[in-house]
Amino acid sequence: MRKLPNDLVTGFKNDKLPMHESAVKHVTGQAIYIDDMPEWPNELHIATGKSTEAHADIVSINLDKVRAYPGVVDVIVQSDIPGDVDVSPVLSGDLLLAGDFVHFIGQSIFAVAATSLRAAKQAVELAEIIYKPRISTLHPKESLERQEFVLPTHTIQCGDAKAAMATAPHKIKSDIYIKGQEHFYLEGQISVAVPNEDGGVLVYASSQHPAEVQKLVAKVLGVSVAQVLVEVRRMGGGFGGKESQAAVLGCMAAVLAIRNRCPVKYRMPRQDDMVQTGKRHDFWNSYEVGFSAEGEIISAEYDMVGKCGCTADLSDGVVDRAMFHADNAYHLPNARISGYRGKTHTVSNTAFRGFGGPKGVLLAEAVIEEIACTVGKDALDVRKLNCYQEGKTKTPYGQDVEENVLLTLIEELEESSDYRARREAIREFNKQSPFLKKGLALTPVKFGISFTSKHLNQGGALVHVYTDGSVHISHGGTEMGQGLYTKVAQIVAKTFGINYQRVNVSSTRTDKVPNASPTAASAGTDLNGMAALDAVVTIKGRLQEFAMEHFSIAADAFAITDDQVVLGSETMSFPEFIKLAYMNRVSLSSTGFYKTPKIGYDRKAAKGRPFLYFSNGAAVSEVIVDTFTGEYKVTQVDILHDVGDSINSDIDIGQIEGAFVQGMGWLTTEELSWDEKGRITTNSPANYKIPTSADVPEKFNVKLFDRANSEESVYRSKAVGEPPLMLGISVWCALKDACASVCDYKFSPPLAVPATPEAVFYGMQAAQTLQSESQSKQKTDKGQVASL
Repeated sequence: MRKLPNDLVTGFKNDKLPMHESAVKHVTGQAIYIDDMPEWPNELHIATGKSTEAHADIVSINLDKVRAYPGVVDVIVQSDIPGDVDVSPVLSGDLLLAGDFVHFIGQSIFAVAATSLRAAKQAVELAEIIYKPRISTLHPKESLERQEFVLPTHTIQCGDAKAAMATAPHKIKSDIYIKGQEHFYLEGQISVAVPNEDGGVLVYASSQHPAEVQKLVAKVLGVSVAQVLVEVRRMGGGFGGKESQAAVLGCMAAVLAIRNRCPVKYRMPRQDDMVQTGKRHDFWNSYEVGFSAEGEIISAEYDMVGKCGCTADLSDGVVDRAMFHADNAYHLPNARISGYRGKTHTVSNTAFRGFGGPKGVLLAEAVIEEIACTVGKDALDVRKLNCYQEGKTKTPYGQDVEENVLLTLIEELEESSDYRARREAIREFNKQSPFLKKGLALTPVKFGISFTSKHLNQGGALVHVYTDGSVHISHGGTEMGQGLYTKVAQIVAKTFGINYQRVNVSSTRTDKVPNASPTAASAGTDLNGMAALDAVVTIKGRLQEFAMEHFSIAADAFAITDDQVVLGSETMSFPEFIKLAYMNRVSLSSTGFYKTPKIGYDRKAAKGRPFLYFSNGAAVSEVIVDTFTGEYKVTQVDILHDVGDSINSDIDIGQIEGAFVQGMGWLTTEELSWDEKGRITTNSPANYKIPTSADVPEKFNVKLFDRANSEESVYRSKAVGEPPLMLGISVWCALKDACASVCDYKFSPPLAVPATPEAVFYGMQAAQTLQSESQSKQKTDKGQVASL
């Protein structure tokens, strides 16, 4: 990877920032999503027959009535798949269609292609299937008790946790169940497959990982990868839900398209989507922590059990990242962190914004809240005491926190948000008000940036310069609303020295950039932006060589600035110069490539550097709670977030705001529930509540932490997609703080995740119980002393 000369790496601070490249299209409805594409006259539509048992053998299956239903053109079962039935992203076990047994309610057993989606959906209901049920495991705690795991357990250790725990002056021991989250992307899962004349297929996918869709479609068809072309222009949201599980729709559509020699669409209705696709993992975390009288952590032992579902999917990486973030912003000198990949007979859970990290960060913050109540200090003071800082830089997995910015960032937000004065005012308010209670919390986040699977940390790009000076860029990243295309176009324009309007970013296609990594792990701009920069540097180098020869100038006499080409004492417009270069047979096209340096994790030793750098942030949230009902409102949020030298501050702030609200939704209103048979009961917008505009905090202040990345990322920027989601944890901690006010902050009452109004009400009831038990004990103790 060739780097830009230092004098060109000036960042984007003084540039006029473009808005999102599809902003006008989004607002006016001109943006084309897959379901907006005109349908072919002979297009078929898919619905699947779903299992009604969580874990069972299929004794018999009769599909005669399904095949006879009007409009049905084709019906397939597992044996009709021409290639491999396994569509797992990494390991094995994820079947396109079930065979002799099922292992979650909603698993596809057969598929119908019909002339309309309505006909397909009505036909699948006519199937006659007889099951022989088996025993089901439905809770991660059950999977731990039964030792049922989808993958082996992994443990990270530093120091001597047991010895340090034995000598710690204070200890807490407890557990917390953290529920998952439905992706609820506005555009549901969808793919269209169109067969070609050579036995291959073109797949239009709503996927964060087109290369994986390509590979798996080829696998189920039994053809070469080169015979499959996948295109992604945009998604209406992804959040991780379209990283691995979108491939199933492309595979199913492709199989039926090839069988019937016609285009086939597979669009999951919302309810099917919520039943058949994975969620954010639930986690059952148990912990024991030893600490000093001041609240400094001495030892920590964590057992983290992820609810992985029935197969591995991406759970290895999810649980690893949860473990890597169980320290969050806090130094753990002695620690044992064990991650269990719990197998349950529920839909296989998958990637979700934060990829396990939020479950580790929330555990860390719950521990801090308990320590603060135990030692009688403000939780912020306990956070600052334990924060990574000079002399406390080593993570439990051995990576150094090299940027010493966390404490500075926290203290800057503490001052700008007027935290101390507000804390005193809230304490006074809570003393005076029996019916309303306020809560306040400042929580930080330290989030590692890089895929934890090393091979995924690579990006590719293809750049063309046309003879009129316009530039075309194709890269391996996908656009799901986060502004990746806009940022890559900015990077290309900045590196060339031309106007942003000259640059066009095309759809992501597997024939332009092969073997691309998923757009995930917040690494979209880091990988694809660097790859695009590399391609531009190559072309610019050729142009410089041509200019030196053609105009007889020195290398430093050539420059491209503000759309003008400087050639010693002469200047020329960029289009004129490009035309001249073309006439002199200069190559105006190049690929670019980037691989993340420095990273590597030794799994056997459980030590290494899984991340190139950390993104940091902090949020202060204030809430007010009705003690009679548990209803609450988030009244103010102040955020200070580290995005390095921002490429587009408007887009970054939008990402921070959206991520925060999504994190707040996970922790407050979005409650996933299953019944005792393993059937998901929150299966539609009627019974699953995402945040609305009315839930956005009344006062919502977002500021960027003004410091360039110390690592050589693209233009010294930092990733922004996932880290701000965990700032929403400050809302949960503020609600916990409001509950603790009921018992004068002497105890840390349990609070469920998500903290629905009912959960907050029970949290306040628990606080009152703790207070009463304490007072009763004090009276008993005094009575015993008096009798002596």
